[in-house]
Amino acid sequence: MKNISIIGSTGSIGTQALDVVRGGGFAVCALAAGHSARQLEQQVREFRPKYAALADEKQAAALKTALADTETHVLAGEEGVCEAAALAQADVVLNAAVGIAGLRPTLAAADAGKTLALANKESLVCAGEIVTRRFQNRKQQILPVDSEHSAIFQALRCGRENEVSRLILTASGGPFFGKTLDELRRVTPQQALRHPSWSMGAKITIDSSTMMNKGFEVMEARWLFDVQPEQIDVVVHRESVVHSMVEFCDGTVAAVCSPPDMRLPIQLALTWPQRLPPMRKQIDFTSPANWSFFPPDEENFPALALCRDVLRRGGNLGAVLNGANEEAVALFLNGRIGYCDIVRLAREAVEAAAFVAKPQTEDIFESDCWARGFVRASAQCG
Repeated sequence: MKNISIIGSTGSIGTQALDVVRGGGFAVCALAAGHSARQLEQQVREFRPKYAALADEKQAAALKTALADTETHVLAGEEGVCEAAALAQADVVLNAAVGIAGLRPTLAAADAGKTLALANKESLVCAGEIVTRRFQNRKQQILPVDSEHSAIFQALRCGRENEVSRLILTASGGPFFGKTLDELRRVTPQQALRHPSWSMGAKITIDSSTMMNKGFEVMEARWLFDVQPEQIDVVVHRESVVHSMVEFCDGTVAAVCSPPDMRLPIQLALTWPQRLPPMRKQIDFTSPANWSFFPPDEENFPALALCRDVLRRGGNLGAVLNGANEEAVALFLNGRIGYCDIVRLAREAVEAAAFVAKPQTEDIFESDCWARGFVRASAQCG
């Protein structure tokens, strides 16, 4: 029985993690969310954690009143969420928060010496060097939750560290695979939210469609697995069955395959180094199937190249890129900018930002804030 603390419990990954918990073998010691008081109350009543936290302090006060008949202690604000990520009784902290809001809980888990199951890729996109150094100093482990990084984490066990030639991340290609630039200019939010393979939250679904999410995964892989950027490749795999691959120095490629279901990598991160039975039917290799692979279209989907450039340049630019992208996605979903403006505004923010070569944590948040303001101002001017 493992005690787990879930940050971002009301989001897509958080709710799927609670599906895993329902399968048995876990006790929930804390649940934390941003502002979904009603949904968090329902989760608390089902899983009865000792602590519940809401970043929105007004909503936290309402939650405290609603849970007055329970034994759950309600924590408020960013400090409360970080406290939930650092609980002494937590064996594993799952950080499923969306965006840069997940960075402080990641650092809190590191400082508390916790094993971190990381779904919040923005922690590494924005502050990869800071985060990995904190965990290395405390000799604690980051277990990847993204299906691609979970696959690489497993495939790396087929060889020694010095035998790894490259990592190959697979991408579904999203809903607009094969579309022309003219077609992409006419994309609506409703169209972009229809992912062909995965059920995800709105923000990450848009990021998947622009390939920004895959670029972020390249950045995340660099820090998770301590490889050079040029050792990370991307291929489009429409069937989303091969979740990623590792090529070794002799040319052997190890691939990890399963149906597209996020509950499997979540379960593995929570139970590692043990494995539990699958939660759904697995691949039937006796049934005829075709698995296809294509190079990414970086001309019509330039986000991947932008992320590689930011990764190469380093410093605070990951935080600039992430903040600009988050703001641009929100503007697109609200109908205030076009689909192709998302990556354009993110690139312009990176080009205009003041470069900080060795950022501290507060530099990261300042860069994020600046990038959001830049995008808002640019959208209004446009």
